[in-house]
Amino acid sequence: MKNICIILCTLCLAVTPSQARDFKWKRDAMDGSRTGVTVPGKDNVKEALGEVSGGVWTSPSGKIFRSGSAPKVAALVIAAQPSMSIVKEVVGYAPEDMVKQAPESSLTNWYIDNFMVAAEEITGQHIDLAVGNFGGVRVNLAAGDVLYDDIRSMFPFRNQVVYIPVKGSEVIRILEEMAASKIEILGGVRIAVREKKLVSAEIGGKPIDPEKVYGMASISFLVTGGDGLKLEDHACGEIIWTDTDIFDAMMSQVRKAQAEGRPIAGKVDSRVKIL
Repeated sequence: MKNICIILCTLCLAVTPSQARDFKWKRDAMDGSRTGVTVPGKDNVKEALGEVSGGVWTSPSGKIFRSGSAPKVAALVIAAQPSMSIVKEVVGYAPEDMVKQAPESSLTNWYIDNFMVAAEEITGQHIDLAVGNFGGVRVNLAAGDVLYDDIRSMFPFRNQVVYIPVKGSEVIRILEEMAASKIEILGGVRIAVREKKLVSAEIGGKPIDPEKVYGMASISFLVTGGDGLKLEDHACGEIIWTDTDIFDAMMSQVRKAQAEGRPIAGKVDSRVKIL
C-alpha cells in the first residue's frame, strides 16, 4: 500500500495543471468478457481462472496470454486457491438478500436471535434477551449460497460471548439510555420509542418486571464499555465470561441450520418501534 501511494504521488507531481485539466477518465465494467474469468469456488478453480503452463496462461475463454503481466498474475492467483479453500466452503443458503439497517432488519434480527440460542447452549443459562451492536455486523448477506467467508467477514472481531444476570429495573435503564442516544441490536425484547423516550418494553410478551432477574447475553466488547454501554455495570450477580467468540457462536448455528436443511433467513417483526 505504501509503494502504491508513493507511485500515485509521483505521478501526480509529474502532471502539470494544464495536463490535469485535459485528463479524462474512462470507466470499464470488470465483467470477465475478455478472459471469461469468474469468481472461483472451492472446486472449480480451473473453470473459473484457467490454467498456467510453461509461463503461458490459457484463460477460461480460451484466449492465450504468452507475455506481459497476465500469466504471472494468473499464476499467483491460481497458486493461492488451495489455501483459500476453507473460506469458499458453502455452509448454507439464503433465499433473499439481507441488509443491515437500523433500528432493526432481517439480517440483524437473524443474527441476534441465533446468538441468543448459541449463548444459551454455551453458557447453560436461560437467555431472556440479548444486546448486539450494529457496528459488529460488518457485511450484508446476498441471496444464494452462503460461504464460510460470508460469515467470517460478517463477524471478524474476536469478541466473546458473555452472560449477565440483570434486574428488570436495570434492563429498563439500559433501554432508556439507548432510546435517548442509539438503539442497538435487540433480541428477546420489544420496545416502543417516541421522541427519544422509552414508551414501552416487553420481554416474553409481558411488561418488564423491575424486580425480576433476567438473563442477558451480549459480547465482551459491549460488556466492558464498547459503544458506551458497559453492560457489566448493570449486573446483579455473577457474570459468565466464555472463551467462545461471536464468529464461532454464529457458525455453530449456521452449521446446525445447514444440517437440518433450514435456510439462513430472518425477518423484521417490529421489535423496535419508533413512534
